[in-house]
Amino acid sequence: MALTLLDHVVADLCLGKPALKSLSLSSATSVGDALSAIKASQDNFITIWACHCRKYPRKLSGGDALINYQNISTSTTNDDDDNNNNNNSNGKSVNGSEGNGEFCECLGKICMVDIICFLCKEENLGSPASALLSPVSDVLNQASGFVKHVDPSTSLVEAIDLILQGAQNLVVPIQTSSSPYSRRKAGSGPTFHNGREYCWLTQEDVIQFILSRIGLFTPIPNLSIETLGIIRTEILTVDYHAPASLALDAIARALAEQTSVGVVDEDGTLVGEISPFTLCGCDETVAAAIMTLSAGDLMAYIDWGGPPEDMVRVMKARLVESKLEGLLDMLSDDYSSYSSVSSSSDDESMPLSSPTSRLARHNRSWSYSARMVRKAEAIVCHPRSSLVAVMIQAIAHRVNYVWVMEDDYTLIGIVTFSDMLEVFHEHLQSMLEEWGTP
Repeated sequence: MALTLLDHVVADLCLGKPALKSLSLSSATSVGDALSAIKASQDNFITIWACHCRKYPRKLSGGDALINYQNISTSTTNDDDDNNNNNNSNGKSVNGSEGNGEFCECLGKICMVDIICFLCKEENLGSPASALLSPVSDVLNQASGFVKHVDPSTSLVEAIDLILQGAQNLVVPIQTSSSPYSRRKAGSGPTFHNGREYCWLTQEDVIQFILSRIGLFTPIPNLSIETLGIIRTEILTVDYHAPASLALDAIARALAEQTSVGVVDEDGTLVGEISPFTLCGCDETVAAAIMTLSAGDLMAYIDWGGPPEDMVRVMKARLVESKLEGLLDMLSDDYSSYSSVSSSSDDESMPLSSPTSRLARHNRSWSYSARMVRKAEAIVCHPRSSLVAVMIQAIAHRVNYVWVMEDDYTLIGIVTFSDMLEVFHEHLQSMLEEWGTP
């Protein structure tokens, strides 16, 4: 039975996956256009496509060599299909060219965190409105997703190989029984690229697939993460009382590595986290919060219920004091609606400066906006937790990682989907060596 694992291909993981929905944008597409696309889609990411089938190649002025086509398409993706992130490279490419030299390629992805970090760059703080007029390539160049095109017949082992090499998303053509000609004839609309539709796979998809066949890996799933040696001790943290702006580099790195930034108190105890997944559910005005609040208050700002009215007043005063009027202008009337909800909550009346007050918040409202946002409480496990238990815990909370703590709340490290896949990859490789390629 275990040998059947080696027979699986990525097409088996794509059953029921929705097609990537796209919006065609010109080479003049700005960061603001990308921001508008994210907001309008009610999703957390957009993917950037270079569509050869639409126009002849032409370099974007001042753009990256990777973005050298006259038309760029952005595809919106739901976080259900994408947790978290962020460099571009080319893999085993299958672009639906059908031998005619025309193809479309997904170059990378952009999320709200990319835009927030872009607005917080020193050169953009003075005039964020002008920064939003910058070409979208300025964001994609520094924070594009690790995306690889793969054939539907790519094996499960090969797919895990690509993920362990850094791919965060595997773009897969959706298989149909129609001919290439009929696909091109019928293939028009926001989900089609040169007559084909594409979906993509994430680390979470692969972990869920393995979990559904976890018995084939016995006894590995029952071993503790400590025994397996997959706890990362090199973690990203920021002090609860430190300025949130000091965590900017860590936030960008957490996005790229699909992890999170732990917020710790003076004793090194994990209080909460600043998660890229949570930030993706916010809007660009979080840039103002990052530049004016402490890490602890930033957690309260993005947590359930939205920012309290008194916190918004403090932010505005500090923006004026720092002469960041551009960020001040970004604080829109939307926050009055957030504040009216949060100010009436007894839970929000807890002191923001107290780390321990956050630990008691477990019954917050499901969301303060149309987006699904998870609260800033960190998901934790014990070093002696079994691998399968941690897998289930991460999937249940829709995160790619789980923090590891001792009984005395000492923070030990973090375990990620990538670390888990290393274990299963080693097992599959040993099967290949023993039984050969199926």
